[in-house]
Amino acid sequence: MDVLLIGGGGREHAMAWKLRQSKQLGKLYIAPGNAGTAQCGENVEIKDNDIPALVDFAKQKRVGLAIVGPEEPLAKGLVDAMEAAQIKAFGPNAAAAQLEADKAFSKQLMRAGAISTAEGRVFDRFSDAKAYIASRDEPVVIKAAGLAKGKGVIVCDDPAEGILAAERIMVDRIFGAAGARIVVEDMLLGEEASILAFVDGHSIYVMESSQDHKPIGDGDTGPNTGGMGAYSPAPIITDDMMVRISREVLVPTVDAMNRNGTPFKGVLYAGLMITSGGPRVLEFNVRFGDPETQPILMRLQSDLLEVFLAVCDGKLEDAFLKWDPRPAVCVVMASGGYPGDYEKGKVITGWKEAEELDDVVVFHAGTRQRNGDVVTNGGRVLGVTALGTNVAAAKARAYEAVDRIHFDGAYCRRDIADKAIGRKR
Repeated sequence: MDVLLIGGGGREHAMAWKLRQSKQLGKLYIAPGNAGTAQCGENVEIKDNDIPALVDFAKQKRVGLAIVGPEEPLAKGLVDAMEAAQIKAFGPNAAAAQLEADKAFSKQLMRAGAISTAEGRVFDRFSDAKAYIASRDEPVVIKAAGLAKGKGVIVCDDPAEGILAAERIMVDRIFGAAGARIVVEDMLLGEEASILAFVDGHSIYVMESSQDHKPIGDGDTGPNTGGMGAYSPAPIITDDMMVRISREVLVPTVDAMNRNGTPFKGVLYAGLMITSGGPRVLEFNVRFGDPETQPILMRLQSDLLEVFLAVCDGKLEDAFLKWDPRPAVCVVMASGGYPGDYEKGKVITGWKEAEELDDVVVFHAGTRQRNGDVVTNGGRVLGVTALGTNVAAAKARAYEAVDRIHFDGAYCRRDIADKAIGRKR
């Protein structure tokens, strides 16, 4: 079967790498792809949000399956357009993608489904948001209601900071149109975890747990990014906690989406805070996370293409996933200046030498090929991912690989997976 994979980040390289292992795969096209996906299939120069061009290409090549990686084309209805053209597509339609694309929609759905989350209110005028935040006396979290590429959340230790954050989002529009509305929430205390599950509209298959690291700096300091690293599994997610998450979060969410007339098919991502009172939802995404996908797919031993087809065909109950019991750690190497301004076009060396280490894969994110070199082409450049006999060994192997890679201005956190190591101790 020929497949078209849409996207060009580290998540898509990890998906392409895993799809390449499928015995059912024929040709693999990636639009637009990056320097890493070029090793797995054929990159196609079509932007991931150019829906007409993507549909035309899929029809021309008669692909058997289109897989949508990023959130923007999902929210814009790429799955709807593919299915209208009689092309099988993996991912939620535009109506279901509101669960990520519109945080106000998500908040209302959680209330209707009695799904535990932070107390919060939605505002479309700064004056109203300012008055509400000023009435609070606890830390708050300010979120752009629209899509902001994983950066639209500002955690504020006091209401004064919250008012400034709301002004920056709604008035200064630091996140563009995504900040036309905001959600103001109470801050939740605990430890974060990411739970991803395949959903075919009725059946749910939960993947191995993981934990993302959003802030730019060690010790979770500095502004939020799209993710500076991740590991899987997350020790905070015990078997008992996973049962609670399935019962209290995943099942009610899928049921609520069905009752709402927006049934969900694809990957449901629950970003959770594990509090003293149990799991509470921070956010939902409607696709694989980035960088969580990299360590999760490093551990997946089953055929990913078979699972995608089972979801599309409504036969997820027949799927069985096998996992490598060893943990995996992914360290993101970013461009200097990210998540602010940064330069592109820096030559990357040493990534092939890094992959010579056992159980290491260097997943490309913001890269491209130029005159025979691989150069930087984004804020998050590489996701260096390693397996190990335990979390500490996986971390050591990942950083050993990181230290073989060089490009001007390269930056990474040095504490990825330390929470897991501390919990194990």
